[in-house]
Amino acid sequence: MNTSAEPEPARSNAIASGPPLRQLFRDVIADRLPSPRPPQAAMLFDAEVAPYRDDQLFLGDFYNEILHQDTCQPATAGGLALLAALAVDDRIPARHRFQAVDLLFSAATVADRHLAEAWPATPQHTDPDSETRARSAVQAHVPHLLARWSAECPAVHLALTGLAVAFPTDRTLPALTPRLQTFLHQHPQGTDIGDYVRFALVLAAQDEDQTLTVTEKLTAAYWRGTARGVPTRARALHLLGQMLTKVGAALTPSHAKQ
Repeated sequence: MNTSAEPEPARSNAIASGPPLRQLFRDVIADRLPSPRPPQAAMLFDAEVAPYRDDQLFLGDFYNEILHQDTCQPATAGGLALLAALAVDDRIPARHRFQAVDLLFSAATVADRHLAEAWPATPQHTDPDSETRARSAVQAHVPHLLARWSAECPAVHLALTGLAVAFPTDRTLPALTPRLQTFLHQHPQGTDIGDYVRFALVLAAQDEDQTLTVTEKLTAAYWRGTARGVPTRARALHLLGQMLTKVGAALTPSHAKQ
């Protein structure tokens, strides 16, 4: 059947029959992003996109369309606008707002993290121009994302912390310490969240010697290491990315409460 010839009601019904999260994402993007939308939006709006049996299959493909196998492509920068729109809409469940911000962090730090992994070799499958444009695209959204801090839940606070240290400013870095006090009290050193928050505050202090010392200490104890010759910022962001991933896996429903 040539689905492009289907009448509009049939196309709408085909979209509506997909997993609930796809419908929700489509509604949010329709409200927040006017046309023309980035090409990845076809995953939400095009009835010719193959149907999905469940939310997880849809999410895997949707996120991979934006940041393909943790690499930036020419269309990546445009697709990040979809993640930013999802991250600031309260209709999106907290765990998925966390994932959207986490993926923004990943896109912004691709070059640093891959440099740390490949050193001293040149990272494979790189596209420096696309990586630069992706980082700039994320940076443009950071002020709006951080402005939601008081309205956000603890889970998203943890992801926003990663963005704050990836894009340090004289205004945002000093604000992190009071904002993270609750985490420091509730999550001691040696726990996934406790170590992540404390390491983020080390990065926020912008002391390269201290950052290097703590990076090596944490890496030796828990994480996939990087060569000592790697620039300190790249090593630190590589570690922070690993920690944020583990934090996301450890989040409980209580972290998603508003």
